[in-house]
Amino acid sequence: MKIVFAGLGGVGGYYGAVAARFLEGKEEDRAVFLARGEHLKAIKDRGLKVITPEGEFTARPALATDDPSEAGVADVLVVAVKGYDLESAGKEFSPLVDEHTVVLPLLNGVNSPEILGSVLPPCRMLNGCVYISSSIDAPGVIRQTGGSRKLFFGSPDGNEEFRFLEEFLQKCGVDAALLGNIDEAVWTKFIFLSPFAGATSLFHRNFGEVLGGEDSASVLRGMMQEIETIARMKGIFLPADIVDLSLEKGRSFPPETKSSMQLDCERGKPTEVDSLLGFVVREGDRLGADVPLTRGVHDALLLRASQPCGGQAEQRP
Repeated sequence: MKIVFAGLGGVGGYYGAVAARFLEGKEEDRAVFLARGEHLKAIKDRGLKVITPEGEFTARPALATDDPSEAGVADVLVVAVKGYDLESAGKEFSPLVDEHTVVLPLLNGVNSPEILGSVLPPCRMLNGCVYISSSIDAPGVIRQTGGSRKLFFGSPDGNEEFRFLEEFLQKCGVDAALLGNIDEAVWTKFIFLSPFAGATSLFHRNFGEVLGGEDSASVLRGMMQEIETIARMKGIFLPADIVDLSLEKGRSFPPETKSSMQLDCERGKPTEVDSLLGFVVREGDRLGADVPLTRGVHDALLLRASQPCGGQAEQRP
């Protein structure tokens, strides 16, 4: 089986390296990395190094390239690009996909399958989410600092045909689980992630400061309630106390943790404000749900999108 990892940042880099380390030297199964720039050059020269709290290892894929045509059609395509690149990148991934290819997006948003499905050839589309804190430490180096490292995936249309992928990922050393309720899992993460990303970026505060500030904590809870309303209007089953559970999850992180979007903002990089917040605003308009807090945070971040937030990078969820 050929498994291609497209996007070798913190998420794709970590899981790709775990798989490539196990598959190195095997004839029937291969891991292929799709990356670019200095990161790709370093991977070709030295392999992909992963630093974790338990130690470090270096993985060497069967192929590392920036050309989807060179990679060829995949049996499994794991997509881990940033949300703002998803549509354009998806168009470039067409040579990787045929009607038999299983496509597994691992992004922060909830509508990745719809976006990819609109630009890719017919394929077997899944959805997924991960709980991991990791990022590119240097070209060719991924640093994983926290999170359970669990990977959840599934299809709303039925799962048994994808049991092979769960078994394959587990064999590679990935803590993967095939879920029958993948929409619930993805939205559960989104209700936690989107408000924390927005609030930490807006207030220039880490997790502990956002949770401890009267003003920011109120915004955080309110945004979660707005997203919960949208999820329930879409028929997503969620626990009655999902907001309290999401806030408790935030308290479980080290207080100095910063969200990925906050770090991108501080570094002057493009952010996922559209996929994490703009999506909520558009769904609210479409469904007739009022989302004033999310709309306000979204609009404020767009207004200052060209200005760095300031501060130093810390951990990321």
